[in-house]
Amino acid sequence: MPNSHLSLTQYMFLSPVKVHGTFTVCLSEATAVFGLEIPISQKPPPEGWDSKHVLIHSPLPLKFRSNLLAPGAKMKALGPGCTCGIMLVLLSLLAVLHATTAQKNDISIYSFTVDSKVSSRFAHTVVTSRVVNRAETVQEATFQVELPKRAFITNFSMIIEGVTYPGNIKEKAAAQEQYSAAVARGESAGLVKATGRKTEQFQVSVNVAPAAKVTFELVYEELLKRQLGVYELLLKVQPQQLVKHLQMDIHIFEPQGISFLETESTFMTSELANALTISQNKTKAHIQFKPQKTAGQLDKVLDGNFIVRYDVNRTLSGGSIQIENGYFVHYFAPEGLPTIPKNVIFVIDKSGSMSGRKIQQTREALIKILDDLKPNDQFNLISFSGDVTHWKPLLVPASPENVDQAKRYAANIEAQGGTNINDAMLTAVRLLQSANQKELLSDGSVSLIILLTDGDPTVGETSPARIQKNVQKAIDGQYSLFCLGFGFDVSYVFLEKLALDNGGLARRIYEDSDSALQLQDFYQEVANPLLTAVTFEYPDNAVDKVSQDNFRLLFKGSEIVVVGKLRDQSPDALSAKVRGQLHMQNITFQTESSVAEQEKEFQSPKYIFHSFMERLWAYLTIQQLLEQMVSASDAEKQALETRALNLSLSYSFVTPLTSMVVTKPEGEQRSEVAEKPVETSPPGPSRRIPSDPWRNRLRGPPKAPLHPLYHTPGEPDRMLAPSIPGEALQVEDLRARDVAPARAPAVASDPVTGRLWERKASGNSTDLSQRAKATSSPAPMQAPPVILMLPGQSVNRLCVDIKHSQGPMKLLSDPDQGIEVTGQYETEKAQFSWIEVTLKNLQLQVRASPEHVVVTQNRRNSAYKWKEMLFSMMPGLNMTMDKTGLLLLSSTDKVTVGLLPWDGPGEGLRLLLRDTDRFSSHVNGTLGQFYQDVLWGPPTEADDSKRTLRVQGRDYSATRLVKLDYQEGSPGTEISCWSVEL
Repeated sequence: MPNSHLSLTQYMFLSPVKVHGTFTVCLSEATAVFGLEIPISQKPPPEGWDSKHVLIHSPLPLKFRSNLLAPGAKMKALGPGCTCGIMLVLLSLLAVLHATTAQKNDISIYSFTVDSKVSSRFAHTVVTSRVVNRAETVQEATFQVELPKRAFITNFSMIIEGVTYPGNIKEKAAAQEQYSAAVARGESAGLVKATGRKTEQFQVSVNVAPAAKVTFELVYEELLKRQLGVYELLLKVQPQQLVKHLQMDIHIFEPQGISFLETESTFMTSELANALTISQNKTKAHIQFKPQKTAGQLDKVLDGNFIVRYDVNRTLSGGSIQIENGYFVHYFAPEGLPTIPKNVIFVIDKSGSMSGRKIQQTREALIKILDDLKPNDQFNLISFSGDVTHWKPLLVPASPENVDQAKRYAANIEAQGGTNINDAMLTAVRLLQSANQKELLSDGSVSLIILLTDGDPTVGETSPARIQKNVQKAIDGQYSLFCLGFGFDVSYVFLEKLALDNGGLARRIYEDSDSALQLQDFYQEVANPLLTAVTFEYPDNAVDKVSQDNFRLLFKGSEIVVVGKLRDQSPDALSAKVRGQLHMQNITFQTESSVAEQEKEFQSPKYIFHSFMERLWAYLTIQQLLEQMVSASDAEKQALETRALNLSLSYSFVTPLTSMVVTKPEGEQRSEVAEKPVETSPPGPSRRIPSDPWRNRLRGPPKAPLHPLYHTPGEPDRMLAPSIPGEALQVEDLRARDVAPARAPAVASDPVTGRLWERKASGNSTDLSQRAKATSSPAPMQAPPVILMLPGQSVNRLCVDIKHSQGPMKLLSDPDQGIEVTGQYETEKAQFSWIEVTLKNLQLQVRASPEHVVVTQNRRNSAYKWKEMLFSMMPGLNMTMDKTGLLLLSSTDKVTVGLLPWDGPGEGLRLLLRDTDRFSSHVNGTLGQFYQDVLWGPPTEADDSKRTLRVQGRDYSATRLVKLDYQEGSPGTEISCWSVEL
């Protein structure tokens, strides 16, 4: 085979570049791809060449697959039998890529595994990363993991050259010396930092010798909390590079039985779907994610969330006592209880700092929350800035008339002035006291105050301590107070104590596009009280060291957990009574569990980690002690802190009272300190989260991507047109192309007849197969809001243009399929402003707007931004979204419904339907009617591109036109379809 010699000439440098060493490029011969080392020629260049040339020597005929070259670049072929082409890269680009690749690939992660074992809601997760230094010099390896905020780190170790460097957990004061010394040196002392709403990041770096291997291992544990009817296990997958072996294993063991299981991922694609396997029986589930290199599933760097949600079987008794290794856990979440009526006062901060998006989202959430009030509830609204205003002088029933009036009041709340939290809270308490004195509150009802504020008190009483004291004295244990802190300017410590002092809890509302949903979700958590004054009773001779055993409220969708230790001489069976108050009566639940049977059930299985119940007991006890410290007196606080600290040290938990000292090899900084972040600090360096990063995203047709090396300030953006070697290269000005209207080809093909049609400016078509015709100017391309595949047709499509719309439209409804789709169409924009898909059999609703998609199931909202990866598998439904923004809802034997954001002119949504042959004969609606008996009339004699369509006794004119199909994402493809106006 003859040698090939190619010359690359750099035409234009953005900055002077010196090139050293060798580069690796891919050259192809036929279908084979070969990696060749390209040495820079050290010999004098041939006559006529300058120093900018580089010689490539290859024993193979060279074929380059590329279409870009620097303006004016040249290629020369030397020797017989050589081939010429156009090279993709510049020497400067090669240098940049080489340096970047070396930096990233010198430290190679050859194995990354996540192993999570969930035993009775308690999760034990081990993240292991194995790396090797492939460089010839010492390199720094970084291990980075995001873990849930509620988790406690229990162990971390590094194994370097056979030597283990463990993390040692100490009292915070004992680790303070190392921490302070690191801070004094200007080094980053904290290995853990808050990174988001639900996660915090652990990160550690260590120097690795050439060819040396390091194993990092992080272990953390958490009790999964039941919220809105499900437990959620959140795992982060962030190896940050391609990994030869990547595997996740999640084992779940629930003796009560698993009633529901779903998974969700933000990095999964259809290509990776086969890498995910889920097996489940009555009490166990195994979820494994194991992509294979041979299947091409490891060609992309994975980065995102993997979430498992599940629930367990419940009984009317509501209790399950489980016992392992001398410890017990009692889960309590009864089914079938009626909701207790509630009296709720919403106290809304309308000070100047709430102006703009905050108050807008608050109004939006409040209007939605008011819709969810039940007829037997009572309510009132208080808004405050420097002054305090209440909507009504007393609480009023949540009748339709009162709710409508309150929604109008909420819609007109404007933000201005200072922040008088003290007077607002005392006003709310007085309203409840007045209603109670006048016997307006129903017997057995629950009274709640919900405060939303974004700032510290600035008007009236401004001392947080005095406000806390005033409010606690006024409430006097009669009502529950819940505090929502909007953003990071608010004093969360102040709000947390205010809530915990009064039988409630505090929650931070993050400034983001879904803040209104966060408010709604919180309300849903407290919207349905089931029991009050809940107490747990166990035989004194049977148990010891029991955690908190009395609770003010139990809400629907939540769960109360009590843990304790069995006494040495405990009975053969552990019995328990749970007492509480329903709306109008007291109730007692009784349950019993055999100690021997429970011990046996947890002894042998490999899919659980053992002695977990003792660790669960320690974990929950620490959490409750930390919570009690917030509202305890100074005298009580010291005793609580001592107990929590001793447990943290005994069970090796990194809590707010302890630190983990990470030891490093000799010669490096000897140790670093990992500390548990607290909720009071914002994630990241900034005190504010961007209010809506999608607010200012660019609209309009996407532009061709340009490599930054091809742009020079002051010069037009350019892309090189295909060129023949040796001829001058043609340059196209992309700025002119971007602003030009999109055009369709003058000629299109009818997929049914195979004829060629020419679109006239008027939109009519002429058969070009019958006579030649001069080409007319193509009309601007149109994209219909809906494209329907017609029933019984494989290629015929219907493009539906909606010309008349008033209010929400029922687009389609199929009771047999359990599908209903409604939408709001804006004729001026020719777009849907929102589309809502309801899957009645699954009690699931998907509402899409141009901003985001909101999925609601069992009162739980999940918000997703367009064009973010999503792969959710739940019983009876797969929900996926790719990077084009195409959201698909599909299931076996069901019609597939798709939603897509439109980035063209205007802003709105598109609807698409697949597998439409699965519609039943009962389908109806504005679009559903076309899936009933559809009759086609013959083409008209004057123009065979026109036909009549009869649907349910009504005639529509259909015209064959070329339109833009958006279904595979922007910018779309051209299709020929029958266009119908509604």
